[in-house]
Amino acid sequence: MAAQRKHLVRDFNHYITCYVCKGYLIKPTTVTECLHTFCKRCIVQHFEDSNDCPKCGIQVHETNPLEMLRLDNTLEEIIFKLVPGLREKEQQQEIEFWRKTKSKENGGDDSPRAKRSRMDDEDEQDGDHDHHRSDPQIAICLDCLRNSSQSAENIVKSEFLPNLEKTILFQFPLQGLMKKFIRCSTRVTVGTIKKFLSLKLKLPTSYELDVLCNGEIMGKDHTMEFIYMTRWRLRGENSYPMVLQYRPRIDFG
Repeated sequence: MAAQRKHLVRDFNHYITCYVCKGYLIKPTTVTECLHTFCKRCIVQHFEDSNDCPKCGIQVHETNPLEMLRLDNTLEEIIFKLVPGLREKEQQQEIEFWRKTKSKENGGDDSPRAKRSRMDDEDEQDGDHDHHRSDPQIAICLDCLRNSSQSAENIVKSEFLPNLEKTILFQFPLQGLMKKFIRCSTRVTVGTIKKFLSLKLKLPTSYELDVLCNGEIMGKDHTMEFIYMTRWRLRGENSYPMVLQYRPRIDFG
């Protein structure tokens, strides 16, 4: 039986090192747009100055590239198994970091777990979390857009034709939102607005929502700031708040 070939760690360095810092990937984080992976700290710091991937140069996101990052826990475990002592070294460095940056008022245990616990206690005492309240805010009017071209009879028939390959807009039976004015962070995306509307309107999971501005369907990654600056103002709409329309639909496609 042929002896198994042994591989050195350096044989895999190309796959487990960060393009930015050239060290082993620590908390490997993948850019979902191009699937390139970097240390979490490296890519977050890079996105403070640029919206482009540092390796291939592709634009990751128009306004908030941090939304396109995903931690790769599987790769992290593989790296820790390939590189002896790396996990212990990182844990020790983390402990040393918290010891050096410990503030006088915290005192006592300075481990990351204890610090996190103290922060949670402070939040509970305050009685509220930030939830991006420190971000710039924007006022939005969410108006239900109904399509009068579809009769209720046609819609009922279509619901019982699962093989029908088309999207059906329908008259929503409720009168939209009870309170259609909201105030939120400018960083909120259309995807978050869709989730909010689905919960408020109690839509079945089989239904989808379109969010429109001036008759144009908005992408799920568009932030409120991006829409306000590129879709609302450019159409000559200077009124405030910004109006977004939504319409429920059934997608049989």
